[in-house]
Amino acid sequence: MEVLARVAATVIEPGVQERRRGDEIRARLTPVMSSGGPTVVLQPIVSLSSGRRLGAEALSRFPREWSKAPDVVFDEAASIGVGFELEILAFRNAAAHLWDVPGYVAINFSPATLLDSRCLELLADVPAERVVLELSEHEAVRDYDELATVLAPLREAGMRLAIDDVGAGFSSLRHIVQTAPDMVKLDRTIVAGVAGDRVLRTLAGSLVEFAHSVGALVVAEGIETLEDAIVLAQAGVDCGQGWFFGRPGPADALVEIYPLETALLDDPITGGAFGAEGVDAVS
Repeated sequence: MEVLARVAATVIEPGVQERRRGDEIRARLTPVMSSGGPTVVLQPIVSLSSGRRLGAEALSRFPREWSKAPDVVFDEAASIGVGFELEILAFRNAAAHLWDVPGYVAINFSPATLLDSRCLELLADVPAERVVLELSEHEAVRDYDELATVLAPLREAGMRLAIDDVGAGFSSLRHIVQTAPDMVKLDRTIVAGVAGDRVLRTLAGSLVEFAHSVGALVVAEGIETLEDAIVLAQAGVDCGQGWFFGRPGPADALVEIYPLETALLDDPITGGAFGAEGVDAVS
């Protein structure tokens, strides 16, 4: 009996728990997917040289009572075999904003979804020059050559590629080297508090130098203070995104020009200097 109990505990019980987990996830996701997928909100992406909004990132939102971050929900969906379907619903809701706001819309995709022919058919129906594909750093790419082949016609048509969450996961530098992206997005773990942390400043500066050397623009995610925005602009970061500029919200909450105090450099790419107003605003 003791042996059978141990077998049940180590072999049978985990399977039962996994099935229960799958049933619970499916019960939560099914109503959301049946009603058209997650709600999609927009967060502005702003030039640190002019304060002008260049684009917005489309972010999925799920019921608040779940208390789960969007990436966790997408991972759960993938674990029960509906990850692709959920991503496509999110894409459709994000793409609807292309006709609501000027500038580009950045939309997150997993590598697996981008490699699916059904996804490519949908991407072919949107204005390519208005879309930035954000490739998450958290999922490994199984075949970079295959990914490059799939993305080539989209990029030739004007669609741009961004590597998301750089600095947070295991493969960001390889993603950049292998895909030659148009944009690199610094993860908030590098950005938040950068003004007061010498190590973060050094790391951010090194990543900016690397990205610019391969022809990629740099967007800093998670900017929450003017001090951090100034230091990042000083380091050569091209654009900023975060609560300092605006929280994710509906399309009609976006504005085209943000406060003049956010115009931190004359030209962060060519090395323009700070104006006195920008320095005084921090002191």
